[in-house]
Amino acid sequence: MQNIYPFESKVCYEQRKQLMQQEPRLVWLTGLSGSGKSTLALRLEHHLFHLGYKVFLLDGDNIRNGLCQDLGFTAQDRKENMRRVAEVANLMLESGLVVICAFISPYASERALVKEIVGPQRFAEVYINCSLQVCEQRDTKGLYAKAQQGLIQNFTGISAPYEAPQQPDLILKTDQEPIEDSLHKLITFVKPQLRLKQNMKAAM
Repeated sequence: MQNIYPFESKVCYEQRKQLMQQEPRLVWLTGLSGSGKSTLALRLEHHLFHLGYKVFLLDGDNIRNGLCQDLGFTAQDRKENMRRVAEVANLMLESGLVVICAFISPYASERALVKEIVGPQRFAEVYINCSLQVCEQRDTKGLYAKAQQGLIQNFTGISAPYEAPQQPDLILKTDQEPIEDSLHKLITFVKPQLRLKQNMKAAM
């Protein structure tokens, strides 16, 4: 971009990791509304925080209420929403944080864009696999009912598609097991990725 000159900090990425004593990771939870993404993300953040990890949660509704309140739900706006989230998450990763994101993120291309921005080695895709029927039965926010009545346009699963991940790093079937079981699998999957590598410790 013309007349833009990014600067490089005098504190490097490796130094930030050593200070934080953790490997920065973006744990990306994707799935239908009502699948359990936010519940699992909140529980994961709480668990990691109390273990001493420096962690922060970005949730779809919170982002839409602030950073992306100017965007709608067209395909173009959804892509821009994901781009902004990815850029924010990337800055947080560069600071040394562990970042958890809970977004429907219905399109494979959107999730691929996030992965590209933050770097594949720092990205973990978790598919919260829950059937549309069960999500509709839960309908904790009343959104499916409104979508069925035509009161909400471009609603994922009703009037807009959801492209399920083909090769996610982890699948949690929240319509087939208790939330505690899904949470245990999620924690077991995430924690080993956050430990600093021994050779990095020795280099300091």
